[in-house]
Amino acid sequence: MAPTPKHLDPSELGTREYWDELYTTEVANNAANPDDVGTVWFDDSSAEEEMLAFLARLAGDAASPDSDSTAAQTPATATLSKSTTSFLDLGCGNGSILFALRAAGWRGPLTGVDYSAHSIRLASQIASSKASFASNITFAEWDLIHGPPLSATTLAPQHTFDVVLDKGTFDAISLSDATDAAGRRACEAYRARVLPLLPVGGLFLITSCNWTEDELRGWFVGGERVAGAAFEEAGRVQYQMFSFGGVSGQTISTLCFRKV
Repeated sequence: MAPTPKHLDPSELGTREYWDELYTTEVANNAANPDDVGTVWFDDSSAEEEMLAFLARLAGDAASPDSDSTAAQTPATATLSKSTTSFLDLGCGNGSILFALRAAGWRGPLTGVDYSAHSIRLASQIASSKASFASNITFAEWDLIHGPPLSATTLAPQHTFDVVLDKGTFDAISLSDATDAAGRRACEAYRARVLPLLPVGGLFLITSCNWTEDELRGWFVGGERVAGAAFEEAGRVQYQMFSFGGVSGQTISTLCFRKV
């Protein structure tokens, strides 16, 4: 079991004010020009395409048509159905990965949540212009860390999901200096809040630019069980490697965990 990593130094990227301001600007830009959908996080690393390619393999597809990477991927030992698999995107931003899932032929229910109301407004605004393939996508304002459990709300059409996605949200939470009554940083509560969102056997696919693969394992594998449940590693995406100063690595990490 990997040790729990050291905390990151707090940053403005860990504040609600930063994201509200960003998405307020992007809502206005999209209203003026519907082709301007705002920032697609990790676009320069093709992370979204690689995440979709990984999921496509789990559905029996040879490869994602949107992926231009030749990097090998290790799929989880599970089978997903493009017809019925449900997805929850944590920190959905502009909804980019959910729209990409629908465009790639995933027809099950898709839900995106974000603690910024302006993010949800942007995603909903973009969805209205993509009506031809944005059906059955729900966007809702919800604070993963400080809000009530999703099962105690009426925000989403369901309370557990076959696949939970995170593309940079844990990164942002890790940069928050907010603490709970016990003095724990917000990121320390993340794992316990995600586990109840999945059924046993459900998959959690996370992409990070702040944490290495080993550090992600330290955050999500091991530790106290939550209502008897835990995560085990179930797959990874291999991105193009780079070398500097005699050390090789990836600029981002994508790991898949299964609830057991």
